[in-house]
Amino acid sequence: MANRHLIFLLIFLLPILSIAQNAVISGKVSTNNTPLAGVNIFIPDIGGTNSDSDGQYRLVFDRAFSGIIYFTHIGFDTVSHFVEIQRGVQHALDVEMKESVRILDQVEINAQKVRDASVISINPRSFNAIPSAFGDFNRVLATLPGVVTANELSSAYSVRGGNYDENLIYVNRMEIYRPFLVRAGRQEGLSFINPNLVKKATFYAGGWQPYYGNKLSSVLDVEYKTPVDFGGSISMGLLGGNAHVEGSSKDKRIQYLAGARHKRSQYLFNTFDVQGEYFPTFTDIQGSIRSNLGKENPEDTQLGVLFSYAKNRYKVIPTTRETEFGTFNNAFRFLVAFEGAEQLDYDTWQTGLNFTRRLNDNLSIQAIVSGIKTYEREYSDLEGGYRLCDLDKNPSSSTFNECVSIRGLGTNYFHARNTLEGNLFGAELSVELGTLSGVIRGGIEYDYQEFNDYIEEYRFVDSADFVTVTDNVLQSNFTAASILGGYVQHEYHFSNFSSITYGLRFAYRDMNDQFILSPRVQFVNQVSWAQNLAIKASAGIYQQYPFYREMRRFDGTVNQDADAQQSVHLILGTEKGMTIWDRPFHFTSEVYYKHLWDVIPYEVDNVRLRYFGDNVATAYAVGFDARFSGEFIRGAESWFSLGVLSTKEKLSDGESDYIRRPTDQRFTLGAFFEDHLPDNPTMRVNLSLVYGSGLPFGPPGNFETRTTFNGTSYNRVDVGFTKIILINQKWDNTIWIGLEVLNLLGAQNTISYTWIQDISNQYIAIPNTLSNRFFNVKLSYRFNSTL
Repeated sequence: MANRHLIFLLIFLLPILSIAQNAVISGKVSTNNTPLAGVNIFIPDIGGTNSDSDGQYRLVFDRAFSGIIYFTHIGFDTVSHFVEIQRGVQHALDVEMKESVRILDQVEINAQKVRDASVISINPRSFNAIPSAFGDFNRVLATLPGVVTANELSSAYSVRGGNYDENLIYVNRMEIYRPFLVRAGRQEGLSFINPNLVKKATFYAGGWQPYYGNKLSSVLDVEYKTPVDFGGSISMGLLGGNAHVEGSSKDKRIQYLAGARHKRSQYLFNTFDVQGEYFPTFTDIQGSIRSNLGKENPEDTQLGVLFSYAKNRYKVIPTTRETEFGTFNNAFRFLVAFEGAEQLDYDTWQTGLNFTRRLNDNLSIQAIVSGIKTYEREYSDLEGGYRLCDLDKNPSSSTFNECVSIRGLGTNYFHARNTLEGNLFGAELSVELGTLSGVIRGGIEYDYQEFNDYIEEYRFVDSADFVTVTDNVLQSNFTAASILGGYVQHEYHFSNFSSITYGLRFAYRDMNDQFILSPRVQFVNQVSWAQNLAIKASAGIYQQYPFYREMRRFDGTVNQDADAQQSVHLILGTEKGMTIWDRPFHFTSEVYYKHLWDVIPYEVDNVRLRYFGDNVATAYAVGFDARFSGEFIRGAESWFSLGVLSTKEKLSDGESDYIRRPTDQRFTLGAFFEDHLPDNPTMRVNLSLVYGSGLPFGPPGNFETRTTFNGTSYNRVDVGFTKIILINQKWDNTIWIGLEVLNLLGAQNTISYTWIQDISNQYIAIPNTLSNRFFNVKLSYRFNSTL
């Protein structure tokens, strides 16, 4: 412990910090003259602590200030005091807290919510604390159990053996979609979710309620903030910046929220094997406005608007590439000289209207209308002349680290002129009825999906005195589909801690005249024989109509007769609450099994999924997830996650054997840890760790061989150091100075492979690696913000 503290002090320049004397405030918290443990004591944006078993607390600061100190505890009224803290002075403040007595009316009782199976509530504070290259919201998901994301440049993730296209994402109940033409993570723009705007986020790794839609793997439900005070933030760094503003009208009837982000990643791209000129610029603007229109009670009638525009431009003019791979006794060097350029542009507009009307204390209705328009363009004329050679790794040799024999010489050429335009529309009308024992929900939904796609691409390889043309596609497609469906569910509470939720979803799709029915049930029980222990179980059918990407085959043709992929989820888990070091902790664990049929197989090329386009396979996924979370350091939540998985598939012909699916990552480990200097929470360190065993890979384009080999493991450690400086206590003005070390261990993680044929007609897989170690500096200014 002493060594760790010494390292932190050296990092943050101990000589500078020791110039000023500390200011100390301490005392005792009690109730009815009895010491009260576990009281949360904090000063906003300055620091906090908890009272110990004797009710004692102590806060140490490195500056004088004046402001409000809060004392909060579940079951007690919040206590606040205005304090003036001076340097070098011991300030004493004892507090007596009173038990909170509240009479809950009927609607509040109905609103009590028991946590479902496979659900994790994410603290919005973690989104901004976790170190990452682009401040991406989804980097938090990478540390959760069951989630696989082996590419720090992308917001794509897979859950419990599913793929990137099997995850539902909602923002204010509006469904969000990924771009289509992106081939590599470095081409991808910012993820839709802006961390500065998030109020709360809930993640389901499987077994979710009928309330949520038709997908196979997971649900991420995000709600943006509804601010009541004016505030905002500005942040800048080597890889881009962002800003946001939030506020409310004087009468609190109008609340607004807006944010802008800009990402420039060429500094990070310079750590790649491929050297050249990178011109990536990714920008998005989002906003939300909510109006309270009720007469007697303004919040009885609400109208919300959410809008977003994303402009993403990626251009690269590569010059050279040098990659060394293999073993010590069998080492290779791959050299490429490039001509040409690659350009990817995509623009996305999204908007939605949300109208809510509370008719009485128990009954409310909601109407949602949303629309998305996307235009994507992919232009490429890129030629690479390559040389593959054997490398001499004998240190005593005169040709050490030089090419000693040529394995292959040739040229790769890729041409693309691809454009895609998509128009999506959705509408939903839902009703919620509160009863004495629970909640009944139901709704009708309509979705329209239209795509215009033009594909013109080909690739040829000039190697060993012959030319082979591959991926020769010239195709123009238009598809349009309407889906009419709905859901009904009943959430019944046996007590405040036990409940059962059951119901079903239904839908009809006109493109292939398919009707689907999805019954689902979730059960949560607080056991009587163990304190703070809950047993959770869920089961149900989960189906996913093929989106345009799933219907498009390798040759560019579209199978409009493709049926919905279907699966059964079976989940059993436990959740245990406990107190360690007078602080709260939780341990959750789950075992799950998923059986899938009418599966459309796919292969993964970096972050692009290429589907076979036909329902020709069956599959399964079985695994175990665990998560231990809590306040290892007072006032800061950290967690450790573990995932064990096996997922395989086979052709539905009755003769094939099971093979590994492309997302079969057998073992994953994730962690997020937050710490600060002793008695000085303004000096913070945040660490994230992600480890995953090797994903399968193989020669592309063939169902049986595409997962023949096992890739290398993915491991990444990012660490961030932050100093918080208080500017003005009255307005909560603070400056955050941060230093991040991304990929601290300098791991050479592989995202995909390039297949090259040598002079012996053998194919060799050349690894394509991700970013190397990178130092990033951030500067943020925040005022009256709820970040």
